[in-house]
Amino acid sequence: MDTLFQPNLTIITFFPVLGGLFVILLSLIFKDSSELLKKSALFISIVEFILSIPLFTAFETDIPGVQFVVRKEWIKTLGISYHMGVDGISLLLILLTTFIFPITILSSWREVKRGIREFLVLMLILETALIGTFAALDMILFFVFWEAVLIPMYLIIGIWGAERRVYAAIKFFIYTAFGSALMLIAIFYLYFLHIDQFGIPSMGVFDFYRINVPYSGLFSPQGLTFTAFFLAFAIKVPIFPLHTWLPDAHVEAPTAGSVILAAILLKMGTYGFLRFLLPFFPDASLDFIPILCALAIIGIIYGAIVAFAQKDLKKLVAYSSVSHLGLVMLGIFVLNVQGIEGGIYLMISHGLSTGALFLIVGMIYERRHTKLITEFGGISKVMPLLATFFMISTLSSIGLPSLSGFIGEFLVLLGAFKFNYIYSVLGATGIILGAVYLLWAYQRVMFGPIDKPENRALLDITLREIFVLLPIAIMMFVMGIYPKPFLSKMEPSVLEFLSAKSERRIFINELNNALQIRTNKSKE
Repeated sequence: MDTLFQPNLTIITFFPVLGGLFVILLSLIFKDSSELLKKSALFISIVEFILSIPLFTAFETDIPGVQFVVRKEWIKTLGISYHMGVDGISLLLILLTTFIFPITILSSWREVKRGIREFLVLMLILETALIGTFAALDMILFFVFWEAVLIPMYLIIGIWGAERRVYAAIKFFIYTAFGSALMLIAIFYLYFLHIDQFGIPSMGVFDFYRINVPYSGLFSPQGLTFTAFFLAFAIKVPIFPLHTWLPDAHVEAPTAGSVILAAILLKMGTYGFLRFLLPFFPDASLDFIPILCALAIIGIIYGAIVAFAQKDLKKLVAYSSVSHLGLVMLGIFVLNVQGIEGGIYLMISHGLSTGALFLIVGMIYERRHTKLITEFGGISKVMPLLATFFMISTLSSIGLPSLSGFIGEFLVLLGAFKFNYIYSVLGATGIILGAVYLLWAYQRVMFGPIDKPENRALLDITLREIFVLLPIAIMMFVMGIYPKPFLSKMEPSVLEFLSAKSERRIFINELNNALQIRTNKSKE
């Protein structure tokens, strides 16, 4: 790679947590230093974003495999290694993470008034854990990062959340910890199966791709391990009917927590399906694709209908995530280039548009201390700048051409149509419903007469808040108008993913034949 600055994935991953230690050191040196700590954390997160940009610029689109690889032996006797790398599937998710974190830290400038040091340190730890989750190529390393995300997010909701924050945090913890426990058991099974089949211990993701997991139905070894991984990732997405923790977590979390949750943390589940579940279990995946597509479509329509009924603006946006992530999963499950590329693109677009919507709801709540839609009306007259950003985010979320949401939704529906036109029609129904509830919510909040005296005194967004929303708005237009740089990065990896699934099925058939011959000889 001919580049002046060769990105180091280890530095990019752990720089935020080192920055968190620096924030702690500053707090010990300087008393009453809340402003200094905020500025330091913001600076650290901006530097982290700058460090991550070469991942995009130096990424070679003609190489389908993993790039920027870092690999060191960790626990050699157990086959565990520190193995990190980035391909077209994980690249944009890492960049989304480093892009969103400075924005969320800046957005929390006035919202977080107590425990500022602890909040900022947890945010920086969370950033490291999320980047590590998307970059890890060893199953134990992946699981460590996966679990490391849980604790800071639990504390952010439970300490700085709203009135029912403890309930929401515990519910979030129980759901995700349950899925993680099942996945860990399945990882151990695959680990010992790899030893049995190949004679050497390994926790490498690509080594796990080669394992032949016996399959004869749901209760066979592959069926059970498939189910364990599915539950872990489906809870995180979340897929209907495992979504019930999400609205509570969103509504009770502070604005920064809601943004991270919607923009990045939910993508851990969608990423898990692509990186682990579908390649690990090809036979079970193909057998259950109709059921998985049906669950995705139910989530699309159910999320839209329930969002339509919400009176709380933040809960409406939360249920919109259930619907939009259902569309992402539909794109992944149809297993063609258009569907998977559309799913990945929609992950990034959803992170931008829904993240912006949660930021806007937080700005309104900071001024009015209510999220009830009926308490608003006509506030575009007193907050025209906010109304503009709200409209851009809404239109991107519903997939208006020239904004990021359109590209992802178009590709997903195209891929679904190639797979089964009925899936495409049902998916489009959810998109239409999404346009209805989002535009209706916008109309009730922004238009009409100002019939509440409190709304007349509202102040428009400040310069700081403009800097919070403007980068997201710019990226929504960039991704909507010129998608080529983003699609070109992911396409080789998506093509390799699809070809590898076919090659893996051939390899497994050959391995099965070899194992059968070996078994027959041993009997003789």
